Amino acid sequence: MNLYGYIPESVNEGKGLRAVLFISGCRHACPGCFSPDSWSFRAGEPFTEERQQQILHEVTAHPLLEGVTLCGGDPFFSAAECASWVRQLRTARPDLTVWAYTGFVYEELVADPARAELSCLCDVIIDGPYIAAERDVSLPYRGSRNQRIIDVGATMACQTIVTMQMDAL
Repeated sequence: MNLYGYIPESVNEGKGLRAVLFISGCRHACPGCFSPDSWSFRAGEPFTEERQQQILHEVTAHPLLEGVTLCGGDPFFSAAECASWVRQLRTARPDLTVWAYTGFVYEELVADPARAELSCLCDVIIDGPYIAAERDVSLPYRGSRNQRIIDVGATMACQTIVTMQMDAL
């Protein structure tokens, strides 16, 4: 797995101050994607064990972070590798929230065992492909109207999709 980019502090990819990992590789190829260079699974740098531990240390030592966001590419194309890193994060800092962006819809994620594992480790998933015809810059944390901000815990508890309420964001 490759890491396309890493931002130690951001307020754009989820609620609060977050570290953001951009995972290389995406096969959705959404027209109008803001980061088509991240589609290649070879883009960026290898996410070696050393680099994983370096970022894990930075994230867990940062007292002001509220969470981590996985972006891409699409982290769910490297779900097993991402899940392994998120499990380490959850052990070290269980107070941090985990958000993930994906071009898959939630129902596709939970139908695939490898992707379901990563899904269950997330607190929030922004799902669905970017659709340029549904672009809406007024939406918080997403680019097109078809995308949902899913509360994963509530969705698993209710066994039906629960989207985040705008006042909760």
